[in-house]
Amino acid sequence: MYAYRNPQINQYGPMEVIVIEPFVYEALRSLVGKRAVLDTTRGSVSGIVIDAKPDHVVIQEQDSRFFVRLREIVWIMPET
Repeated sequence: MYAYRNPQINQYGPMEVIVIEPFVYEALRSLVGKRAVLDTTRGSVSGIVIDAKPDHVVIQEQDSRFFVRLREIVWIMPET
């Protein structure tokens, strides 16, 4: 897990921190266009991985799209 500090913010003001899970992010990037099951702290989500960003993943199941924060993911399982 990496923390990133935005250098454009005053050093004496509030600090913006972005948490990046590099291994989870890379695993999800490898699944773009494929079906997967994600178990989250709120339950499971399954569908096609549409997009993966450093902070969230987009899952499509039929007409519904789910935007899941990476830090909420417990495990990932590709569907075959």
